[in-house]
Amino acid sequence: MRIIELEPGQVPDESLVKRSVVFDPEIVSTVAEIIQTVQEQGDRALLDYSRKFDGTIPRTFRVPTQEIQSAARVANKDVVKALEKAGQNIFDFHERQKREGMLIAREDGALLGTKVTPLDSVGIYVPGGKALYPSTVLMCVLPARVAGVRRIVMVTPPEKNGHINPILLAAAQIAGVTEVYAVGGAQAIAALAYGTESIAPVDKIVGPGNAYVAAAKRAVSGDVGVDMIAGPSELAILADDSSEPALVALDLMAQAEHDPDAACYLVTTEPELAEDVPEEIEAFLEDSARKEITKEALDKNGIIFVAPDLVTALATINALAPEHLEIQTENPQDYLGLIDNAGAIFLGNWSPSSVGDYAAGVNHTLPTSGTARFSSPLSVDDFVKFSNIISYSYSALRQDEQTILTLAAAEGLWAHGKSVRARFELFEEAEDEEEE
Repeated sequence: MRIIELEPGQVPDESLVKRSVVFDPEIVSTVAEIIQTVQEQGDRALLDYSRKFDGTIPRTFRVPTQEIQSAARVANKDVVKALEKAGQNIFDFHERQKREGMLIAREDGALLGTKVTPLDSVGIYVPGGKALYPSTVLMCVLPARVAGVRRIVMVTPPEKNGHINPILLAAAQIAGVTEVYAVGGAQAIAALAYGTESIAPVDKIVGPGNAYVAAAKRAVSGDVGVDMIAGPSELAILADDSSEPALVALDLMAQAEHDPDAACYLVTTEPELAEDVPEEIEAFLEDSARKEITKEALDKNGIIFVAPDLVTALATINALAPEHLEIQTENPQDYLGLIDNAGAIFLGNWSPSSVGDYAAGVNHTLPTSGTARFSSPLSVDDFVKFSNIISYSYSALRQDEQTILTLAAAEGLWAHGKSVRARFELFEEAEDEEEE
């Protein structure tokens, strides 16, 4: 890991941390071609891309319901039990995020409010490749189920045998997925967005993926909803002289083992800690089953920021706007109000980011690449839509008439004003005729 000593008030900019959400033009071009081909050729394109990218042709894109239902009996029993426990925690947490509509009655008779409606259908993308992510199934599906989404579709790349790992299918069964398809990559995103003979389109697509999946989500955004354009996973740790170097090292490694592009930051006011943590990492690396990935990520994207004071350290955290933030300090709750930008905040030595990844119940689909400055974790709100309700009375419209007329005239929109005046003219004429 690089060590960077900060000056008082200095904060790192993007050129220093080298994060970027700009896609390689070759990836963008390839993805555009894939999307167009799927739109034109449907299932035939999916078959061709499955053969080309996954090295297999699934017997059928849609996984039979019986195979999904029987997966829990085939999968590792301890894993299934853990998924059930985690799933209950996730469901309970998101159940408390549900919103109800509202109506406000004004004294002049107007009714104003909000109607909350679940999306009709969503697509969940679950990555394949270097690791298995049943937790992603739970984190993406359960908020949709809590929201009341009727149709929840999961897509994921098949294994070499053309099947989907039973653990993923068990997670899908536990979470409440209604359809599962053995298809991955940008072609799966295209199928969810535009539909094929086998896969009906959805209203919104959520879930992480590689650069091709992320580029595809960006490309179809607007034709279909998407949650966020996720970059590599990242973690920042704020530590002081009370921090345990071994725990800091292990938590950085836990993030680094996700992906060679994962970003890991330690922000501390203690130069001694900055020296101790890399030594602890070296000692632990020998026991890691993902040693090469972990080392590559830490060598390439690992930075230790040594701040001269706490103010600079906190400013650095807010500038990084990390996906995950661990505050491993004495009295970590004291700093919570000073953190403006972070996807998830873990307080104290007993709260490593892995508890958020799996068991706590909070969502682990979080904004990356500094987008925590303006984005939020996946939640029930991502699976509903809000409609405004307006019901005016005669008195309410009369009270607001002049405001509407004045602003309509200022904007040069004649019919806006006339549509208000005409109501009074027509109804008053009708009343006069009745009186006669």
